[in-house]
Amino acid sequence: MKKFLLILIVLCLLTAGIVVWNKKEEMDGDDAPIVAKPTSSTPAPSSAAAQYKDGSYTSDVVQTDRGFGPLQIKLVVSGGKISDVQFLQFPNKPGHTTEVSNAALPLLKQEAITAQSAQVDVVTGATQTSEAFQQVLSATLAMAK
Repeated sequence: MKKFLLILIVLCLLTAGIVVWNKKEEMDGDDAPIVAKPTSSTPAPSSAAAQYKDGSYTSDVVQTDRGFGPLQIKLVVSGGKISDVQFLQFPNKPGHTTEVSNAALPLLKQEAITAQSAQVDVVTGATQTSEAFQQVLSATLAMAK
């Protein structure tokens, strides 16, 4: 009877360890929760001349680090300023990666519109997605110059 209880306890511990291990594997690589850093209060350039050429610009597809998925945007410039950023492709693997994208992408979009540049804050918990966004936005803004 003691042997049976000991085996049962060991099996329970192993099962719990496997569940914890699998849950950790689903994480987006950062164990920190998704927290938005405050947006910078740097105003957009106040020059009278347009900073960018009006139009819609579609970026190339960029793969995020560690294989979380592709990122592609459509940048809309109106009145010489970034007016919209649409995400055509983004990391959306089932589980935590989708949660990260759903939380981080609207923040990154707002940062880009506020900053009027690719110099946006990295969203904590979505480092790879944020860095890929900076890269793809910078390249797309170069098309609009």
